[in-house]
Amino acid sequence: MKAASTMLDRLLSHDRPGHPALAVIVLLIVAALAFAPFLFPGAKALSVAAKLLVFILLVASFDLLLGYTGIVSFAHTMFFGIGAYGVAIASTRLGEGWGAVMVGLVAAAVVSLALSFVVGLFSLRVKAIFYAMITLAVAAAFQTLASQLSDFTGGEDGLTFRNPALLSPSFEWVIVAPTEGAGGFVVDGKLLTYYLLFFAVAALFLVLLRIVNSPFGRVLQAIRENDFRAEALGYRTVVYRTLSNVISALFACAAGALLALWLRYVGPDTTLSFEIMLDILLIVVIGGMGTMYGAVIGAALFVLAQNYLQDLLKIGAGALEGVPVLSVLVSPDRWLLWLGLLFVLSVYYFPTGVVGRLRARTLARAAGGLR
Repeated sequence: MKAASTMLDRLLSHDRPGHPALAVIVLLIVAALAFAPFLFPGAKALSVAAKLLVFILLVASFDLLLGYTGIVSFAHTMFFGIGAYGVAIASTRLGEGWGAVMVGLVAAAVVSLALSFVVGLFSLRVKAIFYAMITLAVAAAFQTLASQLSDFTGGEDGLTFRNPALLSPSFEWVIVAPTEGAGGFVVDGKLLTYYLLFFAVAALFLVLLRIVNSPFGRVLQAIRENDFRAEALGYRTVVYRTLSNVISALFACAAGALLALWLRYVGPDTTLSFEIMLDILLIVVIGGMGTMYGAVIGAALFVLAQNYLQDLLKIGAGALEGVPVLSVLVSPDRWLLWLGLLFVLSVYYFPTGVVGRLRARTLARAAGGLR
């Protein structure tokens, strides 16, 4: 038992959730995602689970910038889009296959590294608000460029491509049951693609968890709290901020590549839109800034509400049909209103996010026990 606990601590980089309820919630989310194809049958449920996986990685990579380094950037979706377009362009030009996917991923990573380095090196020397405006301008310019280069990116229509044969929806591998006459279990390309996403996101999330709990991550947090003090202690804040920007961009690039493999389509609206950037900001605030577990909980709450709130309102509207005011308020057409209200309530009652609030309670109990 002790050996298992020690192994878990090492796997989580000695950064456990910090509250029993938080640990249970994270465990339930991970278990639900691990067995989603069997627990929640249907194309929509599997697509929601896949989107949730991608957003966990995307938001966690952004939290490295915002929550741990204190950098407000609006260019995160640009690197997300570079990863997706890299895989799509390589697959359409070189043909389907793992070689094309790897070429696209490596090319996207190189472009993301170069752009994030240049933006970080030249923009992180200015004040926070000016840096945010610079990144917003760069992201908008990149989105416009992707929309206009029709011969290269497909323009507004985007690119549709084929995955490697193993990940193709037409691929089927029948596992015959041991008893004679029993039906076999079919593993198709969609299931394999989902578990590729699951294990890739799990591995990359653990790497991010290791980064933020390393000496490098401690320096980033020191810069977030007081960059002048960190500079006075001998740390080159521009170097650390630039490295944080580059690492965050590479993880966002990986998230974009995973989304492209799942959708087998890439367009400006799926990866580069400003709405996605707003979604990322909302998820970080809901889950809790400066907490990797906040990306898991915040993404789960937001993605589920975004996809199923309208369905719940349909049920409520049917139950309240004929009631003068309530039937109008719970109309499915007003789901964005209720989503906004839920966000306002979450910020009001959880100003430091769900994870921050629960961890603060744990610290308060520990301080009370010491007294």
